[in-house]
Amino acid sequence: MNENLIDLAAAWWAGLGGAATTALRITLILIAAWVLIGVLQRGIRSMRQRIASRLDDREAAKRAETLGRVFRYLVAVVVSLIAGMLVLGELGVSVAPILGAAGVVGLAVGFGAQSLVKDYFTGFFLLLENQIRQGDVVQLGSHSGLVEEVTLRFVQLRDYDGNVHYVPNGHITTVINMSRGFSQAVMDIGVAYREDVDAVMAVMRRVGEDMRADAAFGPRILDALEIAGVDRWADSAVVIRCRFRTQPLEQWGVRREYLRRLKAAFDAEGIEIPYPHLTVYAGADRAGKAPAFPMQQVTQH
Repeated sequence: MNENLIDLAAAWWAGLGGAATTALRITLILIAAWVLIGVLQRGIRSMRQRIASRLDDREAAKRAETLGRVFRYLVAVVVSLIAGMLVLGELGVSVAPILGAAGVVGLAVGFGAQSLVKDYFTGFFLLLENQIRQGDVVQLGSHSGLVEEVTLRFVQLRDYDGNVHYVPNGHITTVINMSRGFSQAVMDIGVAYREDVDAVMAVMRRVGEDMRADAAFGPRILDALEIAGVDRWADSAVVIRCRFRTQPLEQWGVRREYLRRLKAAFDAEGIEIPYPHLTVYAGADRAGKAPAFPMQQVTQH
């Protein structure tokens, strides 16, 4: 009986030792995976910062930031999957049947979750073709705003009101990027019909040159004011179209400042900025006689 007890104790101790060894191996695998993810992500971040510091092009620096975020995400996913398979192997679970079943399940899921697969494929090509980068201002369908994050699954936008939009990549059919290379600050300037158009254009050019000479706004403007000419005859104004070529994302600030300065210049020159108004008259009778009462001018506010 003593021999039986000794054998049972030895078997228990051996089993305990095997379980402890397995637990130790699993713990080491998880710790190694965690350390490896941290080291690789830090290496990618350091490389991205080094590349960005050597790039004079701000657009290329933003692309490096976007790709760095995606690579850090991929590193975490790949290392976690490998660590998971190693842990299953330590637990005595055969990985080969799981991989085979995963292939079949993945095929079924691929048919059932086509939108998810489309999100990842579209996100991959968006990054590969450099259509969207972190820090861009874009319009994706009915959504527009500043790009805060780009992943293989979605694009995160924040609009002017501070609202956050999550746009799945599979829903993106067109991309309007308002911050690539340069921007155009397009303005339609309306003046009264009685004003001399050539004199108005001269004032517009003068204000544009003053802005280019300004220390704050000069670096934001890439070229002189381009005046296309009279764009249309509106109901109450002659509309003159012009534009500034600006640095990316600077078109709105340049446009607001130019309109502010142009308003002051028009006031100083006595140039009328019209408001909608109508001239109402009764017309003539059948004999061609004018109406007995005078015409009245009605202003629309």
